[in-house]
Amino acid sequence: MTLEELGWTPEFHEHFEALEMPDLVPGRVIRQDPYSYSVMTAQTTVMAELTGPLRTSAADGEDRPAVGDWVALLPHDDETAFIHALLPRRGGFSRQKAGTVTGAQVVAANIDTIFIVMGLDGDFNLRRLERYLALCWNSGAAPVVLLNKTDLSEDLDGQVAAVEATAAGADIHPLSAKQGHGFDAVERYLGIGRTVAFIGSSGAGKSTMVNRLLGVDKMAVGAVRGDDQRGRHTTSHRELFVLPGRGVVVDTPGMRELQMWGDEDALRGAFPDIEDLTQTCKFRDCAHEAEPGCSVRAAVKEGGLDEARVRSYLKLKGELASAAARQSEASKRDVRLRSKKQSKLYKAVAKHSRRRKETGKQD
Repeated sequence: MTLEELGWTPEFHEHFEALEMPDLVPGRVIRQDPYSYSVMTAQTTVMAELTGPLRTSAADGEDRPAVGDWVALLPHDDETAFIHALLPRRGGFSRQKAGTVTGAQVVAANIDTIFIVMGLDGDFNLRRLERYLALCWNSGAAPVVLLNKTDLSEDLDGQVAAVEATAAGADIHPLSAKQGHGFDAVERYLGIGRTVAFIGSSGAGKSTMVNRLLGVDKMAVGAVRGDDQRGRHTTSHRELFVLPGRGVVVDTPGMRELQMWGDEDALRGAFPDIEDLTQTCKFRDCAHEAEPGCSVRAAVKEGGLDEARVRSYLKLKGELASAAARQSEASKRDVRLRSKKQSKLYKAVAKHSRRRKETGKQD
């Protein structure tokens, strides 16, 4: 295995050489566990732990390695190493951390193509697809929509048409991963040095597709529930697999929460039709609700734009604005805390200095 087959580029090499530490070895994170990482190098795969500033950074923060990241390793022995540095990313699929904590969680890094897998059964959901698309466009990777389980669709043409209207700018491929129908379309996105990732709901068929690409059943596959056609979380972690001569592939667990993260530029990729209309609204700060001269409301009234799509756009825009506000407030708190710490340190140093002077006078 060469580094180039793993996705190594001249850009990564330049960043690695800038570290100027001959004892370091480049490697790519292929699996992330709570307290360790599996990292593949040109020679072997090692278990690695964080060291230095990486160890003390915020858990699951953007400054910590994620699956797909390139890192600089300090070998300990043949099977273990320490991650000394994280090389700058070309991009990454990130979401707002689950729960109430403000911050980004990088799901996968340095991806060329993201396959959004959506089943044509009970998993079919255009609003969720818009959310995935917005995060994909924000990642720097090209989104491709895979409509799986064509054998279960009761209105294939109608569902494909609905997705085409929703996912403008993204390639769309109906297929059946289980039966193998239409799966050849996936192969065209592979190649030496390229990285693809599969995202989507649990039970949509991601692991089935990864197994088909690998030619072996490495990923556990679970049946969907009969009552709602939704799957159980058979994949419990993110992992990168090598496809000899065809690149690498990342499988991800189904996501229970997919909160927005990034800036509003992501909406242009997911909602180009609405974003174009907003440029011709009468008021620059139009909320697209009931303002006079709103081009978006006019398009809905004339039947050229779906009301549900507009509501989805406004909801995601609100989430992005809320996340940005929380991030700004968190940054302000960090600045205040650092200022307080610096002030305390200054006072402590000043107090110590005064005591030394007083002691010196008494002597």
